[in-house]
Amino acid sequence: MSTEQNKANGQRIYEEVWNAGNLAVAQDLFTPNYLLHVPTGTFRGLEGLKQYVTGMRSAFPDIHITVEDNIAEGDKSVIRWTARGTHLGAFQGIPPTGRQGTVTAMTLFRWANGKAEEAWTEYDLLSLLQQLGVMLAPGQAS
Repeated sequence: MSTEQNKANGQRIYEEVWNAGNLAVAQDLFTPNYLLHVPTGTFRGLEGLKQYVTGMRSAFPDIHITVEDNIAEGDKSVIRWTARGTHLGAFQGIPPTGRQGTVTAMTLFRWANGKAEEAWTEYDLLSLLQQLGVMLAPGQAS
């Protein structure tokens, strides 16, 4: 597949899987052995991906991800994105706070025949926990 197809499929991941919650398209966008590395753990296969997306969308039901940049070369692409949502469900064992959070992140995808085979996502989990009020920022009174 071309780098342009990889970029287009990367965009679809955020629009269709994350924003629309359409997990039925996962088989079109990810290999069966997909491996996702995120700050909170590693998720394996399509079922692992679905578990992760479902958990995040349960914790932040109004989640919306905006793709800021989408760059591809060879079998890799990098997408810089911003996620916004309201914490209305359990997240990492933290009960809902009702607070809104915004996270900027980058995901490096490795593609095989136009499908994501592995991805590494980095986001500022500490900042999110501070926004949710479950961790204090440096210098913040308790």
